[in-house]
Amino acid sequence: MHEVGLARQIIDIAESAAKEQGAVAITKVGLRVGAMAGVVPDALSFAFEVARQGTMAEQAVLEVEYLPLVCYCESCRAAFEVDDRFGIALCPNCGEPSAEIRQGTEFTVSYLEVT
Repeated sequence: MHEVGLARQIIDIAESAAKEQGAVAITKVGLRVGAMAGVVPDALSFAFEVARQGTMAEQAVLEVEYLPLVCYCESCRAAFEVDDRFGIALCPNCGEPSAEIRQGTEFTVSYLEVT
C-alpha cells in the first residue's frame, strides 16, 4: 500500500511549510488528487491517520479534492471529462481519440491551516 509512503510525504511537506511560518500545529491539510494519481481514497485517509501521530499534524483534518480526468481534443479544440480512465478517451463532440491529458494526474498539497 503506497498510500502510507504518500501520507508520510504529505506530513513532511506540511511540517516543513508550517515550521517556515513559525506555526506550532497543523490543523488542516488540503490535497488535490487526480483520478489518475493511482490513490485509493480510503487507504489514503487511513494512512494519513496513522502517519500524523506524533507530528505537528497530530490533530489535523485531511481534506481531499478529487479531480476528474479531463482530456483535450485537437480536432475540435474542446476539453472533456473522461469517465473510464482505463479506456481510450474519445471526444464526445467529434469522436476523435485524444491522448492529451489536461487534468487528472495531480497529487499536491494545496493548502494548510496552522496555529
